[in-house]
Amino acid sequence: MTTPALVPQSFPPSRRGGARGDYARLLRRISDAGLMNRRPVYYAVRLSLVGIAFAAGWAGFVLVGDSWWTLVIAALMAVTCAQVALVMHDVAHRQVFRLRRTTEVVGRVVGNAGIGLGYGWWQDKHTRHHANPNHEELDPDVAPDILVWSQQQARASRGLPRLVGRAQAFLFFPLLMLEGLNLHVAGVRALRNRSVKHRGLEGVLLLGHFAAYLAVLFAVLPADKAFAFLAVHQALFGLYMGCIFAPNHKGMPILTGDDRPDYLRRQVLTSRNVRGGMLTDLALGGLNYQIEHHLFPSMPTPNLRHAQVIVRDYCAEIGVPYHETGLISSYSEALRHLHHVGAPLRTTDRRPDVG
Repeated sequence: MTTPALVPQSFPPSRRGGARGDYARLLRRISDAGLMNRRPVYYAVRLSLVGIAFAAGWAGFVLVGDSWWTLVIAALMAVTCAQVALVMHDVAHRQVFRLRRTTEVVGRVVGNAGIGLGYGWWQDKHTRHHANPNHEELDPDVAPDILVWSQQQARASRGLPRLVGRAQAFLFFPLLMLEGLNLHVAGVRALRNRSVKHRGLEGVLLLGHFAAYLAVLFAVLPADKAFAFLAVHQALFGLYMGCIFAPNHKGMPILTGDDRPDYLRRQVLTSRNVRGGMLTDLALGGLNYQIEHHLFPSMPTPNLRHAQVIVRDYCAEIGVPYHETGLISSYSEALRHLHHVGAPLRTTDRRPDVG
């Protein structure tokens, strides 16, 4: 069962008395199927392979040395670093380790020290996203920054968002090449926020990563190749990260104000699954099963595809629309939504002045 790309901003009424029961019954079916059980062997293999790929990438960088072939290494390292970020995502959701302390230690090592992504900042932001996906006031992922996500945000926009919003569908993928830089800067800026736990440790790990990263680049490469490597690596890292997360919610219904359905409907109706095989699962880190991930954030990634069958059938049983599409179609839906919400800005541009 699918919903159209531009879904109206309304939701099917939930049975108020049974809404909580709807999720409880689904959770019971999922638990009875053993899908909430941890997968230690899977994660031992996955973390080992990603760690080996990360180390091999930097070893290849040193071996290639002063050559323009180093830009191929930069592209490969962009993919590897995004896979490291996906590991951090699973770790933060307590899918890998049972103990909170172990989770936080590994998350900071992988995120802050490994790829320069602030674990504490990201975890806080991502937790708020999971609690209220696609809610204009509560989900930081749809807060108006450079892009606007609703026509209401478009009408209220000023400055750069207003300028970009007119053609944001066409600028979306080029702008993603700045997302890697944005993630690094946001993690550093968050160190000023006292709500971030262990700010000192986070700062030391982040600054240590950036210092080591730049030192290695300029020690191995002359300045022109070092800057080229930096540009290619960070641009492709940001582009890949954006391509992983864009299909999940962009173009799905936007909530506002007191519009908050029950937990099950809030997660299912604002999320989109992406169909595909093992290659899609690998490329998107299992987040192509976004509906199941949002319903059960601590479910190990390899269990999501098994949960999908149960969740999809259950949604059909209780009359909740369940949306899944192909990868290219998911990007198309997101871009159509971006173009649609920018319409008020283009209309304003064409409106003649009244003297």
